[in-house]
Formats: sequence, structure tokens, C-alpha cells
Amino acid sequence: MTQSPTAKKSVQLSGLVVAESSVSSIDPDAGVLMYRGYDIADIAEHSTYEDTAYLLLHRELPDSAGRSAFIEALADRELPVAVADLIDRSAVDASPMDMLRTAASALAFGTSGQGSIDRGAGLAAATRLIAKLPTAIARHHRRRSGLDPVAPDSSLGLSEGFLTMLTGDAPSARAARIFDIAMIVHAEHEMNASTFAARVVAGTGADLTSAVVAAIAALSGPLHGGANAAAMELFEQWQTAERTPAAVHAMLERKEKLYGFGHPLYRAYDPRAVILKELSEELSQDGGEPNWFAITDAAESTVFEEKHLFPNVDLYSASVYRYLGIPTDLFTPVFAASRTAGWSAHVLEQHSDNKIIRPSATYVGEPRRAYPSR
Repeated sequence: MTQSPTAKKSVQLSGLVVAESSVSSIDPDAGVLMYRGYDIADIAEHSTYEDTAYLLLHRELPDSAGRSAFIEALADRELPVAVADLIDRSAVDASPMDMLRTAASALAFGTSGQGSIDRGAGLAAATRLIAKLPTAIARHHRRRSGLDPVAPDSSLGLSEGFLTMLTGDAPSARAARIFDIAMIVHAEHEMNASTFAARVVAGTGADLTSAVVAAIAALSGPLHGGANAAAMELFEQWQTAERTPAAVHAMLERKEKLYGFGHPLYRAYDPRAVILKELSEELSQDGGEPNWFAITDAAESTVFEEKHLFPNVDLYSASVYRYLGIPTDLFTPVFAASRTAGWSAHVLEQHSDNKIIRPSATYVGEPRRAYPSR
């Protein structure tokens, strides 16, 4: 059946294939996500974020020499003086996502290969963003909190280094590993809204940094990357697992948006949510109130009973981030820092056989009419 021009869709372009890609694949019925042919469950168990980023950018897992070279390239995490100064001056006034979008753009200033869509220039830009965006997030948070920035430590992995810069204290080995897994499962997810935005920009012949800046802007909305923060705001209102079912029922009756549930693709349990749920439950065993895992689990059970909706990646990432000491308004910037590897892989792929992406629209406005004489 052809849909009428005025019919509304909850998800525009759903099911429409816009590119061929070898970066990742999704089986929506089986609930399987693969990066370059590797199941996300296996990657989360055995890989590091650095190896995962290398896989996405270079199409294969690194050998010993490739890993060493990539880690050495990622060791340059210091922000240029101009970017650090920009963050410091805007720390009070700029939201974390506004800061991140601006810092990502500023990181291209004065770099070699700026504006080029050559693969070498793209890889250099991707590596620069993967290495330095976590530093920007941590610096902004500490400056707005009235604290001195913590200098990046190139001897630490990206995940451990970020948590250290953010809090000022070295995380436990387990906390660092859990955050590393969270970064891995957020690193890539096929043709989502922000990735599509990046590929549209790349398709015009714009460089990788420009495309990633567009992706960051797209991710900021609560229907995309902002959903994890929106979910946590609900958990903070509910406070206990006992109060959660009634609160969920009330929201459903009022037809209010429940963040962290359902997905445009998955008709099964989001495989990323499976991994994050296990991590959230593990972190909850250290105690503390509210019990964010119990609240989230109660919400999941209630929504499934009422609407038969599975959780998506945002539901349990919220509690994982909170247990790790990450403020709610940093959830989306952290998501963006993780996803930079996937965005960059798609931009490199787009540039390799570049064609402008130019869809059409069905016009539903006024028919042709004469311009009134004066």
C-alpha cells in the first residue's frame, strides 16, 4: 500500500537502505550486532576500546605492531592551548554537548590535511578526535565545578585515563574495565541518525572533522543520544524500585515518553542492553541508595508487561554511568566520545566511493499560485 503524503510516520525513512557498508550489521529478529563480522558480545568480552576502534577504522583487528602504533598515536591526548582556553572560558555558560561540538571543530584548527578527504588525513583526524574528546569532556566538567583540570596520562588506557581525569582519582581495575566495555558497546551502530548525518555531510566532500561535528549535533537530541540522560532523570524522580511500577503505569496512561525502551530496528532484546544490564547489576552489588539497577529492572519488567517493549542501549547505560560517578549531563558527551570511532569509520567508507546524498520530499504545501500585484 502506498502511504498518502499526509500520513505520519513515527520514524522517517525506516527500512530504507541508503548505503552499502562493511562497518557493522544488525539482525533485528535475533538481536545480534556485529562489528566487521565480530559479535558484539565477543568483542565486549575479549577486546579493548582501542582494539575495537582500530577494527572499525582499519577493517581488521590489529596485530602487535599495529596495536603499538595505534596506542602511540592515541597517547597524544593533550588539548591545544587554544582549545583548552576555549573550554575554560566557556565552562560556566556552555552545556557539555555544546562544548563538545565546538571543541571537536576547534581541534581541526591549524592541522595538516585540514579539509582533505584523503584516507590518511581522515585517519589522522579520527585518531585526534578519539584521543582528545575525552580530555575535553573531563576538562570542561572540572572547570565548571571549580576544580583544576587533571592532565591526561598517556600510560593509561583511554577508559581508565578518562575516569582519572574526570574524578581526579584512579578508578579500580574493574571500574575501568566496565567503562571500557560501555565504550565498546557504544562505539558503532550501523545507520543511526547521527551516523547518517555524518555520511550526508561527508557525501558533500566535507572532511571527517566536519562530519563528526554534525554527528555530535545529531546525537544531542533526546530521541537519540540524549535518551540515556532522560532515562536517568526519570529514575531520579522514582527513587525506589517499589515506587517505579506505579510511576511507569501513570506515565503510560498519560501517554508520556518513556526513554530507554523500544528501537526502530530491534524486534528482540537489544544485545547492547544485555551486556549493560549485567554490568549494572554487578555495580549495584557494591551497595548504595538509590539502587539504580533495581529501579531500572523494575521499569523494564513493567514496560514489558504493559507494552511488550524491550529495553535499548540507553536504559542500562544510564545506571552504569551513574555507578561509575559520571554526572547525568555527561552521559551523552561520553556516548559521543565512544561513538567517534564508528562515525569515523563510516566517514572513511563514504569518502572511499563518494557520492552526494540527496533525497527528495513529497510536497504538501499550496498549489502553484500567482504572486499578488502591488
